Amino acid sequence: MEILVPALLTIITAATPLLFAALGELITEKSGVLNLGVEGMMVMGAIIGFVAVHYSGSAFIAVIASMLAGGVMAAIFALLVLRFHASQVPTGLALTIFGIGLSALIGQSMIGIAYEGIPHVSIPFLSSIPVLGALLFSHDLLVYFSLVMVFAVYYFLNKTRGGLILRAIGDSHDAAHAMGYSVIRVRLLATLFGGAMAGLGGAYLSLAYSPLWVEQMTAGRGWIALALVVFATWRTGRVLLGAYLFGGITILQLHAQALGIGVPAQVMSMLPYLATVLVLVLISRDLGKIKLNAPASLGKAFHASS
Repeated sequence: MEILVPALLTIITAATPLLFAALGELITEKSGVLNLGVEGMMVMGAIIGFVAVHYSGSAFIAVIASMLAGGVMAAIFALLVLRFHASQVPTGLALTIFGIGLSALIGQSMIGIAYEGIPHVSIPFLSSIPVLGALLFSHDLLVYFSLVMVFAVYYFLNKTRGGLILRAIGDSHDAAHAMGYSVIRVRLLATLFGGAMAGLGGAYLSLAYSPLWVEQMTAGRGWIALALVVFATWRTGRVLLGAYLFGGITILQLHAQALGIGVPAQVMSMLPYLATVLVLVLISRDLGKIKLNAPASLGKAFHASS
């Protein structure tokens, strides 16, 4: 238990930024928009959140600032692809490159500065339960919020009229437009939500997971979040499962080194990305299942005259 409990705790913290970003991208893709700029939005959320907490001293203000930063990045993407009909794939890639460069510029003066991190909140009585108390009831508020967002996204997509409209637009934007729904407005809101959630995932990295700023500290987590949505076949519950699975693989290298396993650290560092590629290869073998679950209009531009 002395090894298992700390390992599970680190899996939870490693999975949280992935879960935030993947949930946001899930909503975005359900509307029919493919935003490959998740990495750029996450890293911007990370630096803006760290700058905000450094100057304000408030983690709440920092989290809001991170979500706004991700939302602004998403708004730039939405303007280009929804208003000017730019291709979604290269625009998303450009957004990632832009975010990485801009975050490095903004964060030059923040390198070497530490933050005490978002404090953990222990739920009275429940946190004192052996093993389960530490695992389930003694985390920072963002971990609890990530789980709340899983249920919120599931409820929105499957139990509300707004979720039905979002899914209808993602499946057939022409039919939804013919029924009188504003495709552009719904996709804009979905893209902004995805950006805010990616920014929140970045904030968790710089405020809780590793409370400091390092250039490109997202380290490819945005790409893993994108793969998670496909891995989950666009289902909310599977996003949760996949985030914790990939979170476990991410921190495996740390515990393997602590146990003295004779595997080079570089090989262990490759595991999350190798797992991502392997999962995508395995999923791509069943194209029928992908077409069955993926939004039919994903990545397709919508023209109001169509």
